[in-house]
Amino acid sequence: MLDLKLIRQKPDWAKEKLAARGIEGAEVDELLALDKDRREVIVQTEDMKAKRNEVSSSIAQMKRNKEDATEQIAAMREVGQTISDLDAQLAELNDKVNYILVRLPNFPDDSVPVSLDEADAREERKWSTPREFDFTPKAHYEIGEDLGILDFERASKVSGSRFVYYRGAGARLERAVYNFFLDEHQKEGYEELITPYLVNNDSMFGTGQFPKFTEDVYTMSNEGEPMTLIPTAEVPLVNYYRDEIIPTEQLPISFTALSPAFRSEAGSAGRDTRGLIRMHQFNKVEMVKFTKPEDSWQELENLVHDAEDLLQKLGLPYHVITLASGDASFTSAKTYDLEVWLPAQDRYREISSCSNCTDFQARRAQIRYRDDNGKPQLVHTLNGSGLAVGRAVAAILENYQKADGSVTIPEVLVPYMGGQTVIEKVER
Repeated sequence: MLDLKLIRQKPDWAKEKLAARGIEGAEVDELLALDKDRREVIVQTEDMKAKRNEVSSSIAQMKRNKEDATEQIAAMREVGQTISDLDAQLAELNDKVNYILVRLPNFPDDSVPVSLDEADAREERKWSTPREFDFTPKAHYEIGEDLGILDFERASKVSGSRFVYYRGAGARLERAVYNFFLDEHQKEGYEELITPYLVNNDSMFGTGQFPKFTEDVYTMSNEGEPMTLIPTAEVPLVNYYRDEIIPTEQLPISFTALSPAFRSEAGSAGRDTRGLIRMHQFNKVEMVKFTKPEDSWQELENLVHDAEDLLQKLGLPYHVITLASGDASFTSAKTYDLEVWLPAQDRYREISSCSNCTDFQARRAQIRYRDDNGKPQLVHTLNGSGLAVGRAVAAILENYQKADGSVTIPEVLVPYMGGQTVIEKVER
């Protein structure tokens, strides 16, 4: 959530920053007008409460002196009614201010390309040259189905579209990939957590998914309380410290977790309808960091490095881009996307997003630390995919496929595959 005080102090700057995210200036004007009315009502309420205290003291003194306080008591009732009316007006204005404020995205950092067009992302670097095939490369879903390790048809029968069964070596490859990711992150100092997969509304609000993205998730009820299947482990990881003050000496804190991710993919009809790229349920290894504000930008670079390291060890070509201001996530001040090369599509596809959310999530979730003067301050939160497991499997199948339809296992995964070096078709 944005700092309303900052918007109030620098309205033109705030409008310019939010315009880069597609927010019209009129929305900021409405917010500030409501905030002005709200603050005026607060002053009126405080004045009336001071008057009530004054009249109350006067009545008490008159009663001690056995004087008639009828008029003062009547005035007291009138003041009380006025305060009640002002409180109701204030509550309404608070609701209107918060309605707008919680739906405004984070301010983009100055280093972010300003554009509402995703095509204006800035390429930062490339790693490795895509392999040249002496045969026409197949798509990962064709490879997986031909090898008998991915079954989309039966998953569709059981659950609907955008689900999959992994079988045999396919299941083991998926497991090998995420265990490799987790082991590598632990080497870099991340603490592994196993998180809840169901979270409450406060948690979804804290990380910025609610109220703006309620249609993009799966919800249910637990003893009458609304619950949401997590769209990413970012939600339970960030909310681990919700409403807490983290001991300063513990910062920065780095968490990692494997979890399923559940997404309704609302509005994605017709996009990536086949394969592992856009699923309703998929596994993802997440990285989350809590830092002091002055350390967060370096920690963002560290986060990206940790994701890149996985792709390099897997031998998968990729590039790193900085997303344009209008394409970054709701909570992000700056996002780097890592896109892996998929030969069958002849293009790079996103496999990780690494974002600095600055104090945006921490303000919503009230996650703080104490500065050198002992005063509570908001931490900065960062998150990144490290990596999306299904997309990593897709990239491995496509980049390591052979002309005979088999797939070579990347060297770093062979120990996780029990020494298996090639996936070949299994007759069933």
